Amino acid sequence: MPVSVGRCSVRQCALPRALAALLMLLGAALCSAASIHGVVTDTTGAKVSGAAVLLVSNGKVVASTVSEADGSFQILTGISGRFFLVVSAKSFRQLQTPDFFAGRFNSIQRNLVLEPAWVRQSIVVTATGTPTPEAQTSAAISVLGPTDLARHIGLGNELRMMPGTFVVQDGQLGSQTSLFVRGGDSNDNMVMLDGVDIGDLGNEFDFGNLSTTAIQSAEVYRGPDSNLYGAGAMTSVVNMTTPHGTTSFPSLLFQGSAGNLNTSREQLELAGAHKKFDYLGAFSWLQTSNDLPRDQFHLATSAANLGWQPTGNTQIRAIVHYAVSATGVPNAWNFYHVADNATQKNQNIFLSASISNQTIAAFHQSLTYGLVRKREQYSLWKQSGSGAFDAYGDSLGYPVTITGANGYSVSGQAILDYAQKYPYQTQLASNRDEVFYKGDLTFSPHLAALVAFNFEDERGLENVPTYSTHETTQRTNYNYIASVHGDIKTRFFYTLGGSLEHYSLFGTQTSPRAGLSFYALRPRSGAFSGTRILFNFGDAVREPDLTDQFGSLHHFLVANGYQAVANQLHIGPLAAPAVRTYQGGVSQSFFSSRVMFTVNYFHNQFGREIEYVGGRLLPKLVPGLTPAQQQQLASALGFYYADNYGLAVNTEAYRAQGIEADVQSGIGRYIFLRGGYTWLDAVVERSFDSDNEALAGGYEPTYNGIPIGALSPLVGSRPFRRPPSTGYFTATYDAKRLSASFTSAFASRSNDSTFLEYQDANGGNSLLLPNLDLDHGYAELNLGGSYQLFSGLAIFIQANNLLNDQHIAPIGYPSLPMTVRTGLRMGWGIRKHH
Repeated sequence: MPVSVGRCSVRQCALPRALAALLMLLGAALCSAASIHGVVTDTTGAKVSGAAVLLVSNGKVVASTVSEADGSFQILTGISGRFFLVVSAKSFRQLQTPDFFAGRFNSIQRNLVLEPAWVRQSIVVTATGTPTPEAQTSAAISVLGPTDLARHIGLGNELRMMPGTFVVQDGQLGSQTSLFVRGGDSNDNMVMLDGVDIGDLGNEFDFGNLSTTAIQSAEVYRGPDSNLYGAGAMTSVVNMTTPHGTTSFPSLLFQGSAGNLNTSREQLELAGAHKKFDYLGAFSWLQTSNDLPRDQFHLATSAANLGWQPTGNTQIRAIVHYAVSATGVPNAWNFYHVADNATQKNQNIFLSASISNQTIAAFHQSLTYGLVRKREQYSLWKQSGSGAFDAYGDSLGYPVTITGANGYSVSGQAILDYAQKYPYQTQLASNRDEVFYKGDLTFSPHLAALVAFNFEDERGLENVPTYSTHETTQRTNYNYIASVHGDIKTRFFYTLGGSLEHYSLFGTQTSPRAGLSFYALRPRSGAFSGTRILFNFGDAVREPDLTDQFGSLHHFLVANGYQAVANQLHIGPLAAPAVRTYQGGVSQSFFSSRVMFTVNYFHNQFGREIEYVGGRLLPKLVPGLTPAQQQQLASALGFYYADNYGLAVNTEAYRAQGIEADVQSGIGRYIFLRGGYTWLDAVVERSFDSDNEALAGGYEPTYNGIPIGALSPLVGSRPFRRPPSTGYFTATYDAKRLSASFTSAFASRSNDSTFLEYQDANGGNSLLLPNLDLDHGYAELNLGGSYQLFSGLAIFIQANNLLNDQHIAPIGYPSLPMTVRTGLRMGWGIRKHH
C-alpha cells in the first residue's frame, strides 16, 4: 500500500514496519512536511483498526488516512498552520480533537480515544493527573460538557444531575450555593479552574456567583484526591476548563435573553486563531430582582484566553476570569416576613499562566502559575424589622408560624437585628499565588508515571469594624506528588500514588491513594457486553478556613496574651480535618454497550472536624489537665468561660456511607438518557458543639422533651442538610437544528435546624424545632430547548422549577419560583462540528 506526499513515496508492504516509518520521516523532511501520528484505541485501550482519520485545516480536509491493524496512523502534510483531526469508526461516536499548530518538520503525536456510540465515557484528567479515558480509571467521575451548560446561567442545577452530590442554595438566584458530596461538608471540595485552585482559604466556595460564561466543561471527581491536589480535595474535585479560539478568522457569538422577575442576561464572545496564536474574549451581564424584597442580584463576568504555540510541541497560555457581583441578603424570609436591608458584594480574579512542552513523545511537562484574588463584603446597612423590639432594643420580625417537614410547628416572633452600631460590615479576603510543576513519562503503552511539585503562598484577611476586629494570616504550603498508572493486558487497570505535604498552619501530612479496576468480562457484543469491578482507597485533609483559624482556642489564647498558658497546656493550632475513604463498585454494560449501569458503595470516615465548643466545657476537653490546670484555662478564657461562648477545636467526628447508582443509554443518534439514585447513611459519632450545654450541666434545648441540636447535629443523628435519598433523571435530544433537554432532581427530607437559639422575643428557645426531617423533600423539574432558524441564528428557551416547588432551599428560605427565559443566539464565523 503506497503512501505518498508530493513526489515522495514509500512502499510499506515491501519493508519492515520500523524501516518504513524511518523512511517516511525522511521523506517528510525532504518534502518539508509535518508528521501527525499516533494510535487509535477505544476507551479500554484496545486498538481500533480501520478508523478513518481526517486532517482538517480552515474547514477543509487536507489529508486523510486509515488506522492500521495495530491502531497506528500517520498523516504527512506539506503545509503549516492550525489543524484538527476528525476520527470515525463503526460503533463509535465521531471524535473531533482540539485544534493544534503544526509547522514544517514538526512531529506531532496525537493518540486518539474513541467513545462508544451509545453511552458517554469521556477523557478525564482529575483521576490520574493526565488525560485518561474514564473507562481506564477506577474513579467515580461525571463530566458536564458544552451541551449541558449551554442554556444555563450557573452550575448549581447541573451539579445536581450526578450521583453522590447535593446542592444547597440559601435563597434565590445569587445567594450562597454550596456543594455537598458523599456526606462531606461544603468546604470538603477542591474547586479548580484551568488547573488553579479558586476556593477561599479553607476551601469554601460559593457557586452562587459563578457564571457559565467562558466555561467549556467541568469534571466532578467524587472521592478523596489530596494525593494529586493537596489540602481541600477531601470528598470531590470540581475541575472546570475555559475554551480557546479555533477558527482561522474572528468568530463572534452573541446571546441575549429575558424572563420573568425582571431577569435578563447578555453575553458576547469573540474568538479565533491565526497561525501560532489563538484568542478568546467573553463578557456577560446578568440581572434579576428575584421574588423577595431587597433581593436584587447582578453579576458581570469577563474572561480572556490567549495561547501561543512557538512550535508544534510547545504551548504558552494565559487565562483570566474576572467577576463582580452584588446581591441583596433578605435573610430567612419565612422566619420574619420582613427582609434585612443588607447587601453582599464579591470581586474575584482567577489567573492561570502556563507553559507546556512535549519534550519527547513519551515525556510531557508543564509549569503553571496561578493567581487568585477574592474579596467579599457584607453590609447590614441599618436595623430592620416589623417595628417591634425586645427589652434590649433588638428588632423583631412579624409574628410567624414555622412548620417543619416533620409536622412540628412553633409560633412567635424572632429577633431579626440586634441593637448595635450600624452599618454592620464584614470583609473577607483570600489571596493565593501558586506554582505547579508536573511531568508525566510514558514508559510503555501499559505504564506511565507522574511527578509534581506545588508551592503556594496564601494570605487572608477578616475585618469586622463594628467589633474592631482585624485579623490577617499568611500560609506557605508545598507538596511533593508522585503516582503511577497503567494496565496489565488492558484488563487490569491501576493507579497508585501519594503526596508529602507541608502546611505552615498544621505541619506535615501524607495522602496515599490506590485505585483498581478489573474487566471481569471484556466489552463485546451481546446482552452482557462488559463487566468492570472497581475499588478505591484514599486519605485526604483540608485547611481550616479563616473564621475557624481566627476563632480557635489556640488563637484566642495567643491573641489575648496567654501564649504561655497555651504552651504549658499543650494547646496548639487547629489540626487538619481528615477523611479516609473506601469505595467499591461494578460497572455493567448491556446490549452491545447501548446501556451502562454503574453502582458504587462508599465509606467515608471523617475525623478532627472543627466545631465551636462553649467555654465552660473547654477546660474539661483538653486532655491530661489537672483540676488546677483546668482552673488556669478557665481564668484565661475569661468571659468566654463565664458566658459559655464557643471557640473552634478539632472535636467532631462522623461517618458517611452510601450507595450510588447511575444508568445511561443512547437511543438512536440523537437521544441520550441518564438517571441515578444515591442512598446516604451519615451519622455524627462525636460532637461537643450542640451537646455542650448538657455536658457542662447547663440548659439543653428541647421541644416537648425532644433534644434539639440548635447549631449543629447531636451525636447519633444525621448531619444537617444531607438527605438520605437523592436522585436525578435527564433526557436530551440533539439533532442538527433542534435540541432539547429535560432535567429533574429529587431529594428526600433532611435534618436541619431553624438556628433560632435564644432568638425569640424573650431571648428564649421557643422557635427551635426538632432536627429530624426538618427540611422538606422536593422535586425540581427543568425544561429547555433551542432551534436553529438558519445558519448563525437560533432561538432558545429555558424553564426551571416547573412544579413551582418552594422547598428546594432549606427551611426558612423560599426557593425561586418557576422561571422562564427566552432569547436569541447569533453567531458569525462559528465553525461547525463534524
